[in-house]
Amino acid sequence: MMIIYNTILLFIFDLYIFFALRSSGIKFAKKKWFAWVWWGYSAALAAGVVVSYKFNIPLAYRSIILVAFFITVVCKLIYVIILLVDDLRRGGVWIARLFKTKPENPVVEEKQEQVEERKHGISRSDFLLKSGIAVASIPIFPFSWGVISGAYDYRIRRQKLYLPNLPKEFHGMKLGQLSDVHSGSFYNKKAVLGGVEMLLGEKPDVIFFTGDLVNNEASEMRNYQDIFSKVKAELGVFSVLGNHDYGDYKFGPEDSAAKRKNFQDLVDTHAVMGWDLLRDENRKITMGNESISIVGVENWGTGRFPKKGDLKKALQGTEEDAVRLLMSHDPSHWRAQVLDTNVDAMFAGHTHGMQFGVRGEHFQWSPAQYIYQEWAGLYQEGGKQLYVNTGFGFLGYPGRVGILPEITIFELLRA
Repeated sequence: MMIIYNTILLFIFDLYIFFALRSSGIKFAKKKWFAWVWWGYSAALAAGVVVSYKFNIPLAYRSIILVAFFITVVCKLIYVIILLVDDLRRGGVWIARLFKTKPENPVVEEKQEQVEERKHGISRSDFLLKSGIAVASIPIFPFSWGVISGAYDYRIRRQKLYLPNLPKEFHGMKLGQLSDVHSGSFYNKKAVLGGVEMLLGEKPDVIFFTGDLVNNEASEMRNYQDIFSKVKAELGVFSVLGNHDYGDYKFGPEDSAAKRKNFQDLVDTHAVMGWDLLRDENRKITMGNESISIVGVENWGTGRFPKKGDLKKALQGTEEDAVRLLMSHDPSHWRAQVLDTNVDAMFAGHTHGMQFGVRGEHFQWSPAQYIYQEWAGLYQEGGKQLYVNTGFGFLGYPGRVGILPEITIFELLRA
């Protein structure tokens, strides 16, 4: 369905832009070869997307196709917006002329576009058409650089986490978080190993993985299981599932033998790597004579995302614990259910920060914020805390612009 949707969207963009260029003063757009090049490129690109999803082609080629498709759609979307602005302007002028009082002795008036062209050398519409090409081409450079440089440019983000009820023995404990590996998107094994070594170099006492180990199938971990098996910590590595881990995007939402086997293979992968997968359950970790609870739920998200997690079940037996740390993949779970519980802090991922935006020490922006109220970093409300990790891997667009792949290191502190 996504392939069909994206192909139809590209065709609509192409049709609108093509006839706009044909009706403009741009001479080459009226040439016969232009039509062949224009439609030939779009057809080849659409065919490439279908092939990349339907057939097992090398990941490097698939990445090239998807990058080309992504950049093309973004550039054409920008150009469509520019053309729409001009069409709306001209439509407004046309409507205004309908209601304009005609003179008693009407004369043939020059069209507004002709007046502008005679005075300034170019009409307003032609200016927008031509300058719009330059403006719409701008994304080519940052998105290309995002693939070349951003995809594996791992960054460690350090975050102090103040917990009023934290037992003294846990004061200063170091907690590492990874999220959204999406191993099916990787094409540089050496770079991935470098990211894992960065995490291990921090020597965290405990590590959380907050979901989406794969894109669609457990087999995507085949070439990376040995790398992520290196992820170890003295007090354990705990993990949960994300929406991509259930196989819905490959096998569909309905139950099937193939889907059940794939899911079991994924669960087994966590076990083989030595990760303690929490499926609506909890564990206690102990230091000295004190302990805190680590709670993990299956994916629970608002909207179209799976609501499999049972938070009430996961919290059973933690009522008397001093601190409860919850792993839940989707940050929308926090407002929907978690704020009404005694959970002290929740750790999530899922958003990727849209893999595009700006993120500084005191300012951050991404299109993700128009979809998720909590999309990156630390949030606090009513004595509860949520941290959203923007992800270790990538999905769809094989790169990152501004929102770089993240390894989070927390220092737990008594308030």
